[in-house]
Amino acid sequence: MTKTAAVTGATGFLGTHLCERLLEDGWDVRGLSRPNSDRGRLAPRDVEWHVGDLFDEPTLRSLVDGADAVFHLAGIGLWNADPDAVERVNRDGTANVVSACRGATVGRLVFTSTAGTRRPPEEGVVADETDVAEPIGAYQKGKAAAEELVDRYAADGGDAVTVHPTSVFGPGDDSFTAQLLTMGLERTMPAHLPGGLSIVGVDDVVDGLVLAYEEGEPGEHYILGGENLTYEQAVSRIASHADGSPARIQVPATAIHAAGPVAETVGAVTNRHVFPFSRGMARLATSRLFYSSRKAHEELGYEYEPLEAHLPETLEWYRTTVRG
Repeated sequence: MTKTAAVTGATGFLGTHLCERLLEDGWDVRGLSRPNSDRGRLAPRDVEWHVGDLFDEPTLRSLVDGADAVFHLAGIGLWNADPDAVERVNRDGTANVVSACRGATVGRLVFTSTAGTRRPPEEGVVADETDVAEPIGAYQKGKAAAEELVDRYAADGGDAVTVHPTSVFGPGDDSFTAQLLTMGLERTMPAHLPGGLSIVGVDDVVDGLVLAYEEGEPGEHYILGGENLTYEQAVSRIASHADGSPARIQVPATAIHAAGPVAETVGAVTNRHVFPFSRGMARLATSRLFYSSRKAHEELGYEYEPLEAHLPETLEWYRTTVRG
């Protein structure tokens, strides 16, 4: 019998990859799409579109009712809205999805949060699901509040699992992926950030989402991470794979820390968003935010591939789409 998946954030970077995977696996797919959203590669595919947003409650109910799986990916980041809107959409939008699930016949809710709500307790330590951290910035605050709503739904008898992808890398991502490749390839970008992060391929995250539906325990959280790399290591490996961009220098951490208060002032005066957005985020940008996916591996069977496995397709996308 064919299974049905409801996907919020279906037209986004991760959502597009997930919908493609589900369609290939034989699922019936319903996607939530705003009226003006670009459906991209999914436009010609056999997706049942429900037009609306996270605050359109009748549309949400029709989206999820009868679905075997509800994959809630939709949200908004600081590049796209002011902090109040970012926190509200990520928190209250999730509340509306949970409410729709409560009022309908649904299977499992798989909520995609962020690894940012977990953090290494000290430099040099690898974080896991138990390392719950004080949220920094509106995005993390909204996601942390959303996690509590999903946890409460699971505690009340709903079937829900939360996943925490780290820094997702792959074709179609014009934010993190494009910026990392620019640091590794472009002569006009002769420097990289200090610190480090866990880089995971988008296809590995999609695998993790499906595994969370199939194997996850209700109420549990799973980090979906990849290789833990300093920016220097990541940039060097990208350059080496691509044959020869020049070596990069490292931006001093003190310079990024100094930029935090400036960004706060610019945001307050002009309502323009300038990375690193705040003092707290400036500190994060220079930290080694490394994560363990051991729990997901042991309980779900989750695996990830090294950075180089994702480079051929991603570099082709970058050169044809971003560089033009």
